Amino acid sequence: MNDRRRETLTYLTGFMLALALTLAAFAAVHWPVASAGTTLAIILGLGLVQVVVQFRCFLHISLARSSRDDLLLVLFSTLIVTLMVSGTLVILFNLRERMM
Repeated sequence: MNDRRRETLTYLTGFMLALALTLAAFAAVHWPVASAGTTLAIILGLGLVQVVVQFRCFLHISLARSSRDDLLLVLFSTLIVTLMVSGTLVILFNLRERMM
């Protein structure tokens, strides 16, 4: 199998998996079969699997030695975004508390 065909197959597989995971999350909310907390846990689990599918199929990031630098870059970017969002939330909740 040539490289172009393999890459196309990887993209199609990733697309189908991402679509199935997204539809499963929507179905869990639309037709609730469990409590709200369990549904939230299901959605969070599906979201984590979705992130893994996106990294593997579309960004071509794996745990192999050659792509470890890419994985570290993504993890560092995630850390920075998490710090920014959490800092913003702390400031907003502090302002809300002062306004009330």
